[in-house]
Amino acid sequence: MTGTASSLRVAVVIGNPRAGGRTTTVGKAAAAAVLAHAGISDGELSVIELADIGSDLFGWGDPAVAAAKAIVLSSDVLVVVSPVYKASFTGLLKAFLDQFGHDELAAMATVPVMIGGGAAHTLAVEQQLRPVLIEIGASCPTRGLFVQDDRLDTLDEQLAAWLAVWGDVLVGTARARQASR
Repeated sequence: MTGTASSLRVAVVIGNPRAGGRTTTVGKAAAAAVLAHAGISDGELSVIELADIGSDLFGWGDPAVAAAKAIVLSSDVLVVVSPVYKASFTGLLKAFLDQFGHDELAAMATVPVMIGGGAAHTLAVEQQLRPVLIEIGASCPTRGLFVQDDRLDTLDEQLAAWLAVWGDVLVGTARARQASR
């Protein structure tokens, strides 16, 4: 089992080519909100800023990439965050996700998250990011989360509303996977 019944390990993969900033803020807030929704105060939260290992992603077998993969694979919940770039997620994130084999995530509870400049990009999270996550074995039991840049001041309220609908099913998926390991 990956964690105890009262614990969850959450990995946040940040696909922004620039470390820090709004994408990181949204990813960390989403992960913290999931832990809070699960009533967990001792959860483990790991943040992987792909900008820090960007050039390493193109050399198969790189130790930094292997370490990032190991963090993801040892988690119970995965939050994958990208800004919208050209109506899709970043190439940096794609390069990282390409490191995973078919079904390698083994039904890990995963939340696809994208942040963008306008409502026209809302479906990018469902049409672009989710299919790639499913291909590598993610279980995405929730609707993806899209956060609009000009609504960051209401991020906590947006996360609370999203979790009110999807939180129990997400945590339930993570717990079911924990029990089967």
